[in-house]
Amino acid sequence: MAALTMTTPLSTTLSLNEIAERLQGYDPQALSARHVNDFLAQLVQPVREQETVPLMQAHGRILAQDVVSPISVPPHDNSAMDGYALRGAELRSDRPTPLKVVGTAFAGAAWQGNVNSGECVRIMTGAIMPPGLDTVAPQELIKVEGDTVHLPPGLLQPGDNRRLLGEDLMAGQAALHAGTRLNPAACGLLASLGLPTASVWRRPKVAYFSTGDEILSLGEAPREGAVYDSNRYTVAGMVLALGCELIDMGVVRDEPAALEHAFMAAAEQADAIVTSGGVSVGEADHTKAMMKKLGDVAFWRIAMRPGRPMAVGRIQRGDRSAVLFGLPGNPVAVMVTFAAFVRPALQQLMGWQAQPLPLLKARSTEALRKKPGRTEYQRGIVSTNAAGELQVSITGNQGSGVLSSMVQANGLIVLGHAQGNVAVGDEVDVMMFDGHL
Repeated sequence: MAALTMTTPLSTTLSLNEIAERLQGYDPQALSARHVNDFLAQLVQPVREQETVPLMQAHGRILAQDVVSPISVPPHDNSAMDGYALRGAELRSDRPTPLKVVGTAFAGAAWQGNVNSGECVRIMTGAIMPPGLDTVAPQELIKVEGDTVHLPPGLLQPGDNRRLLGEDLMAGQAALHAGTRLNPAACGLLASLGLPTASVWRRPKVAYFSTGDEILSLGEAPREGAVYDSNRYTVAGMVLALGCELIDMGVVRDEPAALEHAFMAAAEQADAIVTSGGVSVGEADHTKAMMKKLGDVAFWRIAMRPGRPMAVGRIQRGDRSAVLFGLPGNPVAVMVTFAAFVRPALQQLMGWQAQPLPLLKARSTEALRKKPGRTEYQRGIVSTNAAGELQVSITGNQGSGVLSSMVQANGLIVLGHAQGNVAVGDEVDVMMFDGHL
C-alpha cells in the first residue's frame, strides 16, 4: 500500500476578485482565451500530499521529489555491439590492421586477462571493455583468418562503438526533477538506477456530474425533448487520460435540493468539480444560482467558439476547498473547453510541470471564415501532402453539438483571437490530439 505524507501547506489562496484585480484587461463578459488560462494559473493550487508507490504502479504519476542518481549508468565502459575490442591507436589508415584474438568478453562479467600490442578481444554487446582497449570493430566489417582478424583501413576512429561510464547518468547527478510525469521512458530510467519505488503526488480527485432535466442516463427510455448524456463519458475519458481519479456522480436534475446535495457531496471528497450545462446567460435553471450560493464563483462569456459560457471558482466544505469548472452543455463545446482550459488547470493541480500542448503548423486545404476578436477551435484532419508538408482540412459541420466530427478529427485548428479569414494554402496552428481527446 502506498505511504501518504503531507508537505508544508501553501499560503492562503486568493479570492476570485483578488485574482481578477491582478489581470490587466480582465472582463468577465468578453474574456480572451489567454486571460482564462492566466486566471486559472493563479486560481489552482497543486495537491501537496505525497505517496510512495512501487515502480510498476508509477506510470503516469507525477514525481514529488527530485531523483538523484545513486549510481553511474552505465557503471563501466562497455561495448555498444558485437565485435572486437582493440586499441584505437593501433588502427592503420593505409592498409588493413591485423590483430590476434586472445579471448572473448561476455556481458555480465569482466574479462580476465591481458591484451598486448597487436592483440584484440572478441566482445559481446554490453560487455565491459577490457583494460587498455577503447574501440570496438563491428564483426560484420572484419575478415577472420584463424585466430587473426583484419580490420579494413579508414572505417573506424579511436573510441568508436564504446559506451562510456556514466554517459547516461553519473552518480550524484539529478536524473529526474519533481513535477515530471513518469512515462515509460522515465520509469525505465528509474529502474536502471535500481530504484524500486517512486515518491509521487497523490492523484487529484475530480468529481463530475451533468445537469439538466433534459438529460437521459444510459438505460433510460427515450422521451420527447430529451438527449442521452454523452458529456459524462467524454469528460470521464479526458479526466482518466490525464491520470486523475474520477468521482462519477452521473446526472443531477435541475432541482435546488438535488443540486445542493451534489455540490456539497462533491466538495467533501474532491479536489476539483467539473459540471456541464446550466452556465449560459439567461438559462432558466437553478445551477448558476446554486453555484453562487455555495461558492466563490465567476461566470464568464469567453471570446471563443465553440464554448462561450463557463463558470469557475471554489466551493468550500469544512476544511476542504474544491476548484469548480462549470462547462457549457453542448458536447463539442465541453471537449474544447476542457482541452483549452481545464486540462492545463488539472495538470497544475496534479503538480505536473507540463508544457502547453505544442501547436503545429499546417497548410489549410480550404478557405476558413473567421471573425477577429475571438479564438476559434475547428475540428481538423491533419495529413501529409505530396510535397511532404503537413496539411489540414476541417471535418465538415462545425456545430457544437456534432460530436461525430470529434471522432473524425485528429486535431483542433486554433484560429487566434486577432486572426481573420484563412485562404487556401495559408498556414494555421493545429493542436494535435495526444490521447487526451
